[in-house]
Amino acid sequence: MSEKNLNSNESRQKLKEIVETINFAMFTSNLSKPPFHTIPMTTKKVDINGNLWFLSSRTSQHNINIQIDENVLLNYANSKDFEFLTVYGKASIVNDMAILEDLYGKADDAWFEGVEDPNLTAICVKPEDAHYWEAKSGKLVSLVKMGVSAITGKQPDMGNEGDLAL
Repeated sequence: MSEKNLNSNESRQKLKEIVETINFAMFTSNLSKPPFHTIPMTTKKVDINGNLWFLSSRTSQHNINIQIDENVLLNYANSKDFEFLTVYGKASIVNDMAILEDLYGKADDAWFEGVEDPNLTAICVKPEDAHYWEAKSGKLVSLVKMGVSAITGKQPDMGNEGDLAL
């Protein structure tokens, strides 16, 4: 893989591009006191500052963990296209109705009783560190390149990876 670290503007754009493509994150909290708490969560929005937004229940374990330790880790994986992103950041719980209304969609009715649900909160994750990996040609071509590499002994150019300057 070629290393390609990105500047601030490129990083925010790459973060947004990957997150909107993958959409689901493995959201890990309780980082200071193992065992960690990890759950799948839908990313509702990436704002212009690169903050990642989620909806969550006020009484959920990850909300409780965030009140104790704001450090979280997000892992995004699109194995079909060999595209991956890991984000470390600080999480905060937000109760602002305008934000909740902006993030809430009809599909969220499966977990909440509408945007007025008293248990509804938003989680804002402000990234502090992020790293991405992406194949240049998708999974099939990457698998072929790995096979050729195994036969020839030459390391293939699989794609790009690098740090995002957030």
